[in-house]
Amino acid sequence: MPSQKLPLSTSANSPSPSPSPEQIARRASGRATWHRKASKPVSVWMILLFILIFVHRWVPNSTWLMVHMVTLGLITNSILIWSQHFTEALLKLKLPDEARKTQVGRIYGLNASMIVLMVGIVGGIYPLTLLGSTGVGLMVAWHGLNLLLQLRGALPARFDSTVRFYIAAAWLLPVGATFGALLARNSMTTDLYNRLLLGHETVNVLGFVGLTVVGTLMTLWPTMLRTKMHPAAVQLSKIGLWGMVAGVTVTTLAALFNLRSLAGAGLVIYALALLVIAVLMVKTCAAKKPLDYPTLSVAAGFAWLIVGTVWTAVMVFSTDFAQLHLRTVTPVFVAGFLLQVLLGAMSYLLPVRMGGGPAAVRASNREFNRFSFGRVAIINICLTFFVLPAELTGSMVRALVSIVGAMTLAAFIPLMLRGVKKSVAARKEMIAARARGEAPAPRTPVEVAPQQPNARRELLIGGGAALAAVATGVAIAPSSSKLLRWGGTNASRGTGEVTRIQVQATSDMRFVPNSVEVPVGNELVIEVKNMDGTNIHDLYIDANGGAETGRINPGETRTLHVGVITGDAEGWCTIIGHRAMGMTFSVVASGATEDATGHEGMPGTGADSTVMKSSEIDLSAPLSKDFKVRDATLAPVESAEIQDGARVHRITFDVSETEQEIAPGITINSWTFTDSYMGPVLHGKLGDIFEITLKNNGTMGHSVDFHAGMVSPNENMRTIAPGEELVYRFEATGSGIWLYHCSTMPMSTHIAAGMFGAVIIDPVSLSTVDREFVVVQNETYLTDTGKSTADGNKIVDVAPDAVADGVPTLTMWNGHATQYVAEPLQARVGEKVRMWVLAAGPSQGCSFHVVGSQFHTVYKEGAYLLRDAQDAFGNDGGHAQSLDLASAQGGFVEMEFREVGTYSFVNHSFAEMERGARGLIEVK
Repeated sequence: MPSQKLPLSTSANSPSPSPSPEQIARRASGRATWHRKASKPVSVWMILLFILIFVHRWVPNSTWLMVHMVTLGLITNSILIWSQHFTEALLKLKLPDEARKTQVGRIYGLNASMIVLMVGIVGGIYPLTLLGSTGVGLMVAWHGLNLLLQLRGALPARFDSTVRFYIAAAWLLPVGATFGALLARNSMTTDLYNRLLLGHETVNVLGFVGLTVVGTLMTLWPTMLRTKMHPAAVQLSKIGLWGMVAGVTVTTLAALFNLRSLAGAGLVIYALALLVIAVLMVKTCAAKKPLDYPTLSVAAGFAWLIVGTVWTAVMVFSTDFAQLHLRTVTPVFVAGFLLQVLLGAMSYLLPVRMGGGPAAVRASNREFNRFSFGRVAIINICLTFFVLPAELTGSMVRALVSIVGAMTLAAFIPLMLRGVKKSVAARKEMIAARARGEAPAPRTPVEVAPQQPNARRELLIGGGAALAAVATGVAIAPSSSKLLRWGGTNASRGTGEVTRIQVQATSDMRFVPNSVEVPVGNELVIEVKNMDGTNIHDLYIDANGGAETGRINPGETRTLHVGVITGDAEGWCTIIGHRAMGMTFSVVASGATEDATGHEGMPGTGADSTVMKSSEIDLSAPLSKDFKVRDATLAPVESAEIQDGARVHRITFDVSETEQEIAPGITINSWTFTDSYMGPVLHGKLGDIFEITLKNNGTMGHSVDFHAGMVSPNENMRTIAPGEELVYRFEATGSGIWLYHCSTMPMSTHIAAGMFGAVIIDPVSLSTVDREFVVVQNETYLTDTGKSTADGNKIVDVAPDAVADGVPTLTMWNGHATQYVAEPLQARVGEKVRMWVLAAGPSQGCSFHVVGSQFHTVYKEGAYLLRDAQDAFGNDGGHAQSLDLASAQGGFVEMEFREVGTYSFVNHSFAEMERGARGLIEVK
């Protein structure tokens, strides 16, 4: 259609030159606006989120990452952008360009903090976690302060109460971030952890996000519906918002102070406040029904917020804090509420904010609204089936509906790109036409008319697709789902009967009872209670693809839904070493055929895995670049407080469970004292007092036994649960080198995993030497987990069953098989060298020998066998070639090197030497 000429300017000035195509494209794209710059991180996080959804099985802490990519990456970024946008609109402000730079910088600072936080969580680096969470809290608090300054500088406005709630919400997030940082430390009881988690989710989701969303909906909801605001909107919104504030406050404080009923009451208050807002939203819909994706998605999201709040309240009222599983309601808040509200709001705001006139907005809206009823139907039906109990739906149904739902949510990305493209094209056309002095070509009636979705057709297609995913899941694994019952008499579809049994996990490493007989076709439900006061346990049953309780803290009870039993099955505790000690369980299927075993195995438990051979490890390979060789030099006795005439050494042993390199290319999932495979060497004199504070920051029970002390084991050597600590005090009454180790069963596993070390108490009249070294031998028994570290090392676990076979994978000095080959000890010709030696075990002894040298002094287990070449009877000229030590024995040898060279120190049991018990001394 021909364009219409506009009257040209009659100004005396010359008209501005026409913009170039590049200038037109830049103006049309809106890239220079602060909204576009600030919104870039949201798009990046959205893409990363949907990638992670499909690869999460191979990413550490993927569930935490997915949740926080939504709550931080998408939601928090969006709140900082759009709360600023609405603050300006409601207060009728226009900030200068200098302020925009600060706003964008603050958002990029927020995202840098998010990245640091996520690296800290995934990498298990708590200082980074703390730094990142602090940064997130500070950036959002700064945003709240900025809004407050804008509010104070503006004239009174009708909707300034919304801005006040924005400010309150922003200042809630630092509180939630503090809770999150404490939770990441993971060094507290289950009861305290769950109370803190409830406070964390209440403050962040219901407070920070909830208040912001509801405050915005006061004006945004009628705008999205393109209708007038309800006359009582401001009044009802304020009632609802203040009720939400009250609910968040009561729930958070009650959770912190262990007042469960009051915490539940706070959630009820919050839910009632939401219902007030819901009534207002429904009344607004009376004038104009929601018929597009933005309004449908926001309405569905708000409904899930109510469902999630009520569900959480029911759990808090009915469940002790120690057994509260808030993770079950996480999908409701994340996928149901947060994502749907965010995507719905963005689908409305982006076309409007991009502008370009009615034609550009309508063109963009058409893309954002494609298949709107169908998309909303798929997302919400899939989510409904996903949050139903797993024993009802079955794992395959959950897997398929999660995939279909995630793909439907992800459809927002291409639709957003299409919408932006349409908007930019329309604006380019408009800008170019104005530059030519022309009016844009008029639109056809079809282009101008609003898009009318075929709601019934879309609902049928969308609902059918979601239900097809459910039906497919049931068809693939009918025995694991109760949703449908197929005809016939095959036992796999179940009899409809349920066999229930109560099982106790006891402190003597047993399940009581340790077996159950179940008729074929019955469903098995096991209630497991951990009666062990110090150790964490769990139960895994290798039936129906595997069923497990998850870790059960002392005193806690978990219910395990195994599913329909079709054959015999075995179960065990998956905590390393517990199965080997007898924590096994048998399911006997009465009436099963011989080939109906039901055994499917569970990889990665360590109990049935093949033990690695030392020949599978390249001991000639270099150390990894980040590995630090342990200094074998014996440090002098440290100064300490004198108390009642005795030197008192106060040391803290922080128990941790970390990855540690123990050979080239091999990293073990270790259990450690003070974060190192093999604990520190303690050094003292006779009569010294050692006061050790043991802090269990691990995930299972641990303890310590110092052979250097003579104390009652009952209190000092007891196993303490995660989050607990004890003080172990002993006096050094005997000289020598003494073993200490974790004494929690199975001890062999704990020692092989790194929980051992040495205490050296100098004998009286110990002669002076030029150099003094300490080498502690231990062996370990490994199985490959099939995983690798970032630098390519194999990640291995201890294989408890292999200890009894007596064939180690590695035998090491000071916790690494080749460190003193790569970096030899140093000495000089003619120097007197003392080497303390301890055989830590857990089972193997040591025949300590230095190739090319002889020992003129040998001290073993508190006595001299030779001293300066003289034996106990005064005979001179005696030398020794080896110091023989059984497991848990120790001593020292002294020697002088007569010639320059490189000398090997080895376990002369050569099989152990070839497994790594070898080091070098470089003599100059």
